[in-house]
Amino acid sequence: MVGINPTGLDWKRFVVAVNDSGQVIACGQIKPHGVDIRELASIAVQPEYRGQGLARAVIEALLSQTPRPVYLMCIAHNGPMYEKFGFRAIEGDQMPKYFKRIRKLFDLAVAFRKTEENLLVMKLE
Repeated sequence: MVGINPTGLDWKRFVVAVNDSGQVIACGQIKPHGVDIRELASIAVQPEYRGQGLARAVIEALLSQTPRPVYLMCIAHNGPMYEKFGFRAIEGDQMPKYFKRIRKLFDLAVAFRKTEENLLVMKLE
């Protein structure tokens, strides 16, 4: 599937959308980090199916069955899409340790590559 981080994949946690041929065309998961930390992750839609509301449907299905709070990480330009679901950007002092570590690693990689990308950590109450 295009655009999925390969770490922490467990297909039992996924919601998928399939086409008439049974091929997976969109997916997402809720990834647990310990007991009370849940991450919306691995949201991806095959390019030829984008713009049809599949990501929205996958996200809504996942959130409908998940207790709050839910966290996510995304590149800053994707933040507005997740704000539509009620997610809000949070800063370091509000982040669980897992997300603080990932953000530090991301910031180091960005500094090394000299790019302008920013990682958002967002939370849905």
